[in-house]
Amino acid sequence: MKMKTNENLLVNVSVMGSVCQPNFQSLPAEPYRLDSNGNPFLLPSWGSVVHNVSVGDSAFGWEADCIHPGVSIKYSNETGNRGLNILSCVGNEAIIMSGDAKNAKGFVTGKSGRFSEQVIVHFPKKIREKISINDKILIKSIGVGLKISDFENVFCKSLSPKLFNKMNVKISKNKMNIPVAHIIPEHLIGAGSGLTSESGSLHIQTADNSEMKKHKLNNIKLGDIIYIENYDSSYQHGFLRNAWAVGIIGQTNGPRAGYGPGITILMSSKINNAKPKIETKANIVNYISFIK
Repeated sequence: MKMKTNENLLVNVSVMGSVCQPNFQSLPAEPYRLDSNGNPFLLPSWGSVVHNVSVGDSAFGWEADCIHPGVSIKYSNETGNRGLNILSCVGNEAIIMSGDAKNAKGFVTGKSGRFSEQVIVHFPKKIREKISINDKILIKSIGVGLKISDFENVFCKSLSPKLFNKMNVKISKNKMNIPVAHIIPEHLIGAGSGLTSESGSLHIQTADNSEMKKHKLNNIKLGDIIYIENYDSSYQHGFLRNAWAVGIIGQTNGPRAGYGPGITILMSSKINNAKPKIETKANIVNYISFIK
C-alpha cells in the first residue's frame, strides 16, 4: 500500500544562503588534526565548491576530512542561518541567484559542518565551474511539518515530500517497509550523538575496518539512503532499543576517530514500526532528476 502524507498542507517558503569559504581555526597556531592512530594530517574539509566529488560517488578513498560533495552554503548571521538550516529539506529545489551561474538549478542533498551549520547542494559539474564564493543560492524549502498517515509516531526530519514520494516506502503488516542501501548497527554511530536531530548530523565510525567489512559498509556512496538500528532521532540523536532512524549519506569519510561518512536524518521513531529492505539503488541520484 502506498503511503499518504499531509503534503498538501505544507508551507513552501524561500530561504537563502551564500557559498561559504572553507575555515580553519585560528588556534592552535598550526591547522593539523589527528587521525585515529594519532598521526597529524592536513586535508580539505567542509565548505566551498567541491568540483570533483558528487552525490553518487563513493564516500571513501578521497584525501579529505568529511568533505561535502557539490556546494556548501550558509547565511551570514547565526539566527538566519538556523532558519536556512532547519527549513531546508533534502530534495528541495535550489536556484543560484547571483554570479555567472545565475538561474541554474540544483537540489539539497544534506546538512553538515562542525555543528551542521551548512546546507549541501548538488549542481552539475559544468555549473560548479561557474560558481564563486559568496554567490547567493535560494532554496524553495518545503517538508518541515511533514506527517505520514497512520504513522504518527514517525518523525520526519529534513525530508522533502518530493523525495519521500520517490523512496517507494510501503505498508506491510502495520510496518513501514523502507528501501535502503545499507543497515548501520548502532555501535558504529559516533560523532553527533546528543545534538538536535533537526539539523545535527551523525557520523559512521570507520576506524575498525573488520567491523565495517562485517556489515558490508565499505561500499557506501554519497547520497545512499541508510537505516540505523536501535537509534532514536525524534528530537536529539541517541541510542534507544527498538528505535530506528533513516538518513542520507551527505559527506565523505574522514581519518579522525568517531568520524566517517556523515548522515542527515530523514525519519525516526521510538518504536519498532519500520522494516528496512536492502535495495542497492536506494540513492538520491535515482530519486531526484540528477546530472553529474
